[in-house]
Amino acid sequence: MSNKNESTNKSAQLYQKALSLMPGGCSRNTVLRKPNPLYAESATGCVVTDIEGVARVDFANNMAALIHGHAQPKIVENVTAQLQKGSAFTLATEVEIDYAEHLCSRNEGFDKLRFVNSGTEAVMSCLKAARAYTGRAKIAKVEGAYHGLYDYAEVSQTASPATWGDESAPNSVPVAFGTPQAALDDVVVIPFNDVARAIAILDKHKDDLACVLVDLLPHRVGLIPASTEFVVALREWTERHGSLLVFDEVITFRNGYGGAQDKYPINPDLTAMGKMIGGGFPVGALAGKAEVMDVMNPLNSKVLFPHSGTFSANPVTMVAGLTAMQLFDKQAVTELNQQGDNLRAMIADVIKLVDVPACVTGDGSMFRIHMKVKPPVNYRDAFATTGETTLMTALVDHLFDNGFMMINTCSGTLSTVMSDRELAHFAEVLHAGFKKLKPQFEALKVAETTEIE
Repeated sequence: MSNKNESTNKSAQLYQKALSLMPGGCSRNTVLRKPNPLYAESATGCVVTDIEGVARVDFANNMAALIHGHAQPKIVENVTAQLQKGSAFTLATEVEIDYAEHLCSRNEGFDKLRFVNSGTEAVMSCLKAARAYTGRAKIAKVEGAYHGLYDYAEVSQTASPATWGDESAPNSVPVAFGTPQAALDDVVVIPFNDVARAIAILDKHKDDLACVLVDLLPHRVGLIPASTEFVVALREWTERHGSLLVFDEVITFRNGYGGAQDKYPINPDLTAMGKMIGGGFPVGALAGKAEVMDVMNPLNSKVLFPHSGTFSANPVTMVAGLTAMQLFDKQAVTELNQQGDNLRAMIADVIKLVDVPACVTGDGSMFRIHMKVKPPVNYRDAFATTGETTLMTALVDHLFDNGFMMINTCSGTLSTVMSDRELAHFAEVLHAGFKKLKPQFEALKVAETTEIE
């Protein structure tokens, strides 16, 4: 992904300094661009301005963490007031109780809740709670799904054709070099939305599984919704065999008043949350059935899962998150999801008009553009070839150079401050991008056809 005037811009100069201080010059790989990342100056609403003075409409929203865009006035006001009182104490605060009550009121499956500091930590805590509750070690997860940095949760998220194994028995593929084999052995990988294969795999480990972990709209699997059949089958299987069902709603909680799970006829045992429930600040939370959550209860005679964290439920995050979620009421959820439907339809129309082999997936206020004719159905189907990756990068660059920030997989999320104007402009720029790239699409098609022959 290219930046203009790379030899003279302020960002290039800052990056040279950053390279001497941090591995890769950053603390999060998602900000990297070639030849250097850009650095933010300020942001308001749905527009971010970098230190070169260039403004862009933000469809990345800090990797889906901002539901109301940037510097939402009520959040700024309430957080400022809290900062004047103090940012963290070795005392409890009332706002933690208020926010827990609010989140639990949004979902009938949330009997009790605990706050942590990130989505990774929320998922990790769910898995540890499941092990403590069941007394079992193994977890099952969907092939390709991203669940954060935890050794067990990250297995298979970067699997490739060279490593992923048979479709009916996917390999547990490590992400980080040095991942213990013992960790890989305790992760059972199942295919997404394939009930027969998934259940057959689970049956082989029925006495050892603490839980089955599922993202209802997994980004790396292709941003395609979990089918009701798949989710119900997993719920029935876990109940039948004494395992827990865990939903990762760190990203997808935005898609319903009580999360994306509102669309399904079952409740999980535990739900991990994060990102947008922090109102722009670091956050995580896990919620679920009282008897399962109680493994963390320090008042028990025997605490099965001792749990704490220095900044868990800090009042700044609690104030920001509660404010953000109160603003994200049922009407706001409905309106934003309708905008998502409208935008995906506009993108599909652009693809049809330009006649390129691409498609759009997503649900609620999230979307992803694939360089494929048909929407993928699972991780292996969604896996991008080298040619598709080249096209995707070129399209993301085009959008960036013409005023739109995207997630680097050509994915995006909406915020409540976006209007029809931004969506229409996005469609125009996307149309121009596809037209510009059409010869590359045609060349890729010829190359792949020749390769097959």
